[in-house]
Amino acid sequence: MTTKSPIRKALRMSLLNTVVGKLGTFVTGIVLARLLTPHDFGVYAIAFVALIALLSLNELGVSLAIVRWPGDPERIRPTVTTISVVTSFFVYALCWFGAPVFAEAMEVPEATGVVRVLCVGALIDGLSAPVAQLMNREFRQGLRLFVDLSNLVVTTGVTVSLAATDHGAWSLAWGQISGNAVSSLVLFGLSRKWPRLGFDPRLARELVAFGLPLAGASLLMVAMWNVDKVFTGPMLGAFALGLYLQAFNLASWPVNVFSLVVRRVSLAAFARVQEDQGERQAVFAKMTMLLAIPTLPVCTVLGLLALPVVTTLYGHPWAGSAVALQFLALLGVVRVASELAYDFLVALGRSRTTLWLQAGWLVALLVFLPLGAWLGGIEGVGIAHAGVAVVLVLPAYAMAVARTGISIRALAAPLVRPVLGTVCMVAVILVVRWLTEPSLLQLLLGGVLGLLAYAPAVWPLRKTLGALK
Repeated sequence: MTTKSPIRKALRMSLLNTVVGKLGTFVTGIVLARLLTPHDFGVYAIAFVALIALLSLNELGVSLAIVRWPGDPERIRPTVTTISVVTSFFVYALCWFGAPVFAEAMEVPEATGVVRVLCVGALIDGLSAPVAQLMNREFRQGLRLFVDLSNLVVTTGVTVSLAATDHGAWSLAWGQISGNAVSSLVLFGLSRKWPRLGFDPRLARELVAFGLPLAGASLLMVAMWNVDKVFTGPMLGAFALGLYLQAFNLASWPVNVFSLVVRRVSLAAFARVQEDQGERQAVFAKMTMLLAIPTLPVCTVLGLLALPVVTTLYGHPWAGSAVALQFLALLGVVRVASELAYDFLVALGRSRTTLWLQAGWLVALLVFLPLGAWLGGIEGVGIAHAGVAVVLVLPAYAMAVARTGISIRALAAPLVRPVLGTVCMVAVILVVRWLTEPSLLQLLLGGVLGLLAYAPAVWPLRKTLGALK
């Protein structure tokens, strides 16, 4: 067995995990959209913004060091766990006392209790993150499959049960926390790696020096993906925020499915070839192609058939989401590309570069998102988000990757056939839109005929992808 064969096996298990998990989440989302209101989703969105802000700082980025550590990761795991646990208690204390102020600032004071419940996830993450990263390092995606399935089952059961009994946004919060708690116990039990506390001051200094730039970049990334909600809530109201959240969630599917599959192994894969320029260029090109093939057609359907997608899945009360989704679908493409580039840069030890890239992205959003919300509501927010990503962020990441020695040709070559197929797909869907009204029929015709136009361009790439071992 070659040194690279675990990558291919891990990708397959990660794909199975993601397909099963996201299919379950997808079905659950459809059910919840009919049990809850846009206002309920808006309240939950406020709490979720708080949670992921805490998670970005939760362990100061040190858990990723387990993936990159050149020696035995068990040597650093106790220190990593201690840092992670201590910081999680600190950030949750900030959450508990800051929740009323945060909810008032977002002009949704009823979100205070939901924020406090949902942010218990920071405490759970503090215990489980080191073990989870150890499993990623060892490419144990089969184990992650069972862990994530346990999370899905518990989260779905609790959330739907509470939503059906009129618990509103609380159902989403309690379901999420229950699933996280149970899946962490499953992770520890199946891996036989329970949290171990310990502290080595010398290692701690080295780990924090490595992790702080990543924590800063993560915080900036959290801000980037949630600053739109920060503006949408106070400027447009909880109802509009709920509509926008559904559009953003739909546009995030390529990230949550395709990018997640690859990211579970990409950092470790890039780290293995970081010293060989030829190998890392080859792996990066194949990862790019692997992501582009499914991402481009899915985002094309989401963007060009936004209205029938939303009304078919969630019903006509959510039709207002479509005006944002048609632009956020373009953002989804950039997010997939930027996350792959992010992992590549981190694996090569260029965490400070990622920090500056994220900072620039955030500054641009702070300028254009409120302007978009003021001029065009949630549609304007979608336009601003997508415009910044395409015009500023994508070229910046391409330049950063090229500066590591990756040739421009290596960046562009994997995309030629997927882009050609996408152009054909766009033409077919536009014809379908011209001939039909927004409906399930339009969605089926556009999706099926578009994919038939796309497939011939990418079919010859199957052998190339098969070479990823």
